[in-house]
Amino acid sequence: MLMVYFRGILRPAISLKNLMVLKENARNGLDSCRIETIDEVSARDLVPELCVPLNTAFYMPQAVNINSQRYLEALFIACENLTKETSTSGFGHKELYLQKKSINKLRELEGTYDAVIVCLGAKMVMLPELTGKLPLRTCRGVVAHFQLHDDISNAYPGLGPSILSDAWLAIRGPRSLYMGSTWEWKSTNSSPEVSEEESSRAVAELLPKVSAIYPSIKEWSFIRARGGLRAMPPLNPHGSLPLMGCIDEIIRHNSSCKYWVFGGLGSRGLLYHGWLGKLTAQAVLTCNDELIPSELTSWKKIMNS
Repeated sequence: MLMVYFRGILRPAISLKNLMVLKENARNGLDSCRIETIDEVSARDLVPELCVPLNTAFYMPQAVNINSQRYLEALFIACENLTKETSTSGFGHKELYLQKKSINKLRELEGTYDAVIVCLGAKMVMLPELTGKLPLRTCRGVVAHFQLHDDISNAYPGLGPSILSDAWLAIRGPRSLYMGSTWEWKSTNSSPEVSEEESSRAVAELLPKVSAIYPSIKEWSFIRARGGLRAMPPLNPHGSLPLMGCIDEIIRHNSSCKYWVFGGLGSRGLLYHGWLGKLTAQAVLTCNDELIPSELTSWKKIMNS
């Protein structure tokens, strides 16, 4: 199961404001994820012909480009293995099941579970009990797949990093990459299928941003595009933070089942979903959402005010 495509991410600074923010991030970065400040010459050692507008780029050699679908599949296998280990280690018998079932409303789950954690991404706002009750902003994004024909010699370096800029390049191989992503706010289109017209608009938007950093992209050919719908959290004085906590008072139901929400993680979800998932599990097991940082539950007070 291929879960990590390529290792290493390179981020060129593209404006003075961007440069200052990236320098601050590099100074305060985690020891476990090294950030190197390099100039254009060093950046081109990694990716020939790369443009670095301000002669400064930030290289994270230990960062990885993840296949999210396979990561989720591996995460479930890890949960299965942990369940088996704890059941044979004196912690009592435990079972884990994956049930695939479509529902139209949350109340269809009542009487089946003691607790339900709603983590449906953008589709949370489409559940009748939650429509208009969560401060999530929907945004459609389109990602374009490009390939380099075999008769063109200027392939991407075999161990070259992915690139993060106004648009990003996720490298799949010397002749295959993904370019993303567009931002269509207030969209409700969650279909992965992308029309020819939408594909053209996406490529027209993304290509200039990428070619400003990696001009060689003009030699690559567009193959196909895929789309998806994001659920973005609201902006507040602390930044753009996830929505978490018990939502019984929002659903206003009378069953013994308790409902919780876990969403709006945004682009940083891969970094802190494990920690937040653990906090949510502890809160659910103790029926106490005060175990969750107040910054992540404060949205409920605002919605109820």
